[in-house]
Amino acid sequence: MTPELRQLRYFVAVAETTSFTRAAAALHIAQQSLSQQITVLERQLGAKLFDRDARGTRLTAIGELFLPEARAVLARADAAVATVARAVRGELGTLRLAFLASTANYLLPPVVRAVREQLPELTVTTAELSIADLVDGVLDGRFDAGFTRPPLVDGLATHTLLTEEVCAVLPSGHRLADRSSLRLADLADEPWVLTPRTSWDPWHRKYDADFAAAGFTPDVVQRTATVQGLLGLVAAGVGVTRLARSAHSLRRTGVVFVPLEGETAHTVVVWRADGPRPAALLEVATRLAETTDLSGAG
Repeated sequence: MTPELRQLRYFVAVAETTSFTRAAAALHIAQQSLSQQITVLERQLGAKLFDRDARGTRLTAIGELFLPEARAVLARADAAVATVARAVRGELGTLRLAFLASTANYLLPPVVRAVREQLPELTVTTAELSIADLVDGVLDGRFDAGFTRPPLVDGLATHTLLTEEVCAVLPSGHRLADRSSLRLADLADEPWVLTPRTSWDPWHRKYDADFAAAGFTPDVVQRTATVQGLLGLVAAGVGVTRLARSAHSLRRTGVVFVPLEGETAHTVVVWRADGPRPAALLEVATRLAETTDLSGAG
């Protein structure tokens, strides 16, 4: 019969303390129980492991041979448990990350670089996706975590990574371009360019509520699916839009970003609510966000 790990731990404790009394105290068990388990272990092995007399407790010759082997087994078991714990934390194996396409330009490089430097035993793969594809991919298990923007849907756990200003994006030379800040209501009479309503319904419900709170319904003259497309339309003078400040990294000419009072945008890390929390990734990304202006990293 193969000894149990706890029996090996008991044996090593007695060998190292040379005392059943001290070993029992260190193990937080009754001395009688410890003695019984050592007796069971000796019967299983068919060999006496300790000599006990008035001078104390000493290993027998066979006990001396068994001690390094028992330590090696315990060390291997501890290493196996530690490996599983590291894998659960996301420090080992493969980490499949999805990035919202409009954030990948400024967010992907510093995040992936930091993960590779700080978690060298982790293989990282990345994908740039639309919001709908990213959410579906995280929910169906194709990705372990994603970097995106709320509002989202049920079934996802989130951790806010950074918060930044939302800006009105105006063509260069626009009458409001030299303002230090604007209210959304200041743009009530402007033509607007926005993403298609079908791109992500939770976002557009939020947009509708924001516009309603500002007292108007925007005159949407054109829609396009990408942030780059929106910036191009604004630069061409087709209309105005509003975007997170970090979108400025995608186009630095032909447009002006003016902060909108009281409006912020969040970037979040998401994972399946019923899945493992990507603890190592969150720690690395949070430390990075605390020391780097990720919204301006592009």
